[in-house]
Amino acid sequence: MAVNKEPILKKCKSLGISPMVMGIAKETKRNPGANKRKKLSEYGLQLREKQKVKFIYGVLEKQFYHLFELAEKAEGQAGENLLSFLESRLDNVVFRMGLSLTRREARQLVVHSHFLVNGSKVNIPSYRVKEGDVITLKDSSKKSVKFKEVIETTKGRVIPLWLDMDKEASSAKVIRMPNRSDIDFEVEETLIVELYSK
Repeated sequence: MAVNKEPILKKCKSLGISPMVMGIAKETKRNPGANKRKKLSEYGLQLREKQKVKFIYGVLEKQFYHLFELAEKAEGQAGENLLSFLESRLDNVVFRMGLSLTRREARQLVVHSHFLVNGSKVNIPSYRVKEGDVITLKDSSKKSVKFKEVIETTKGRVIPLWLDMDKEASSAKVIRMPNRSDIDFEVEETLIVELYSK
């Protein structure tokens, strides 16, 4: 399985995104001369937007393009569908529930079978949840010191409106599919659509 091991803060700085989006409470130091680069071309802007979204969700090119193809075939706008598909990945849902510090950590926790979807073990981070699905932390994992620390650290995290979270039971129900207004970082998905439409 391919894994992106690039330093998070360095990548955040190059893509112009806040580390908070990645679940890291640390700002990158600004270098006053760093922004004096050449103006990006139209292609450069489109490419950077795609790289930003791929990096935030921890998805590699092949998976990302496959999701884009599905988004194009689905009803509605391709860009919004793509963001909805990425938001509904199980690793992202675990992160949104506040049961991991970062999406990378959520991915690892899912692979290690700490979560149930509708009572069944699912260890595939790219598994897409559906409306009505219930995602629960396994009973044996609830007793873990690691999860107690994570829950304490993330208790101030805002739970998205499309998830009905039960903090006591460490479970959440998908009450609707995520839409464009649920995305909490700046993204111009139309640039990604334009890039792939060439």
